[in-house]
Amino acid sequence: GLLAHVDAGKTTLSEALLYQAGVLKNPGRVDKGDAYLDTFAMEKERGITIFSKQAVFQLGDSQVTLLDTPGHIDFSAEMERTLQVLDYAVLVINGADGVQGHTRTLWRLLERYQIPVFLFINKMDQFKGNDEEKQEEQERLLASLQKELSTSCLDFGGEWDAAFLENLALCEEEVLEHYLESGEVEEADIVKMVAQRKVFPCYFGSALKEEGVDKFLKGVETYTAERKYGDKFAARVFKIARDAQGNRLTYLKVTGGVLKVKMLFK
Repeated sequence: GLLAHVDAGKTTLSEALLYQAGVLKNPGRVDKGDAYLDTFAMEKERGITIFSKQAVFQLGDSQVTLLDTPGHIDFSAEMERTLQVLDYAVLVINGADGVQGHTRTLWRLLERYQIPVFLFINKMDQFKGNDEEKQEEQERLLASLQKELSTSCLDFGGEWDAAFLENLALCEEEVLEHYLESGEVEEADIVKMVAQRKVFPCYFGSALKEEGVDKFLKGVETYTAERKYGDKFAARVFKIARDAQGNRLTYLKVTGGVLKVKMLFK
């Protein structure tokens, strides 16, 4: 699921992800009213996402269901319902504005529901200057995320040098012991740390310019693991809607077993 303060570029990022994954021939734009995940008339008119939408794409060996949630605070109930079915969340942050009020609210909700989080710091193309100045700005933003959200926010898109590996290992005692012995952090341990919310991978880029999106997608593919569910049927409803004919549609996430046509439940 993608979450963000309004205007952080969340829907633009989802369009870029779907384009990179081969679902879209061309990424849409919220301001042009042709975004794949914004189909409701009022969304196109206002240029914001109101209802949670879903899109399915292949990422390596995994099939991913992407949910785009409302960023506008007026529609936060819709967003919170969606939170309850997520395996992982992507928190999109506007690099120009940093951590905003609603960003902190989203962070607290993600903590309440214990959802692992990846962060994409967007709109980095707005920073002008040479590479050194841009790097300094990136470091300043990362320091802000570590102060405002968690010290376990680490730049996974940067240099994986000794300093980075040490900070990564410090997030988990057993991993630190292994690192001190071998000088390495195992990929399986990183996957586990992400799933247990002990580390929050951060990636910097620009969804509009498609900068850093491929590296971010690769990171999501590498450091996520599919949830294991039981054999008994279970599901959680996260949205009720109606189709063009007025029929009620119930959106649910199956969290165990199999649902077949005409199955009855007590």
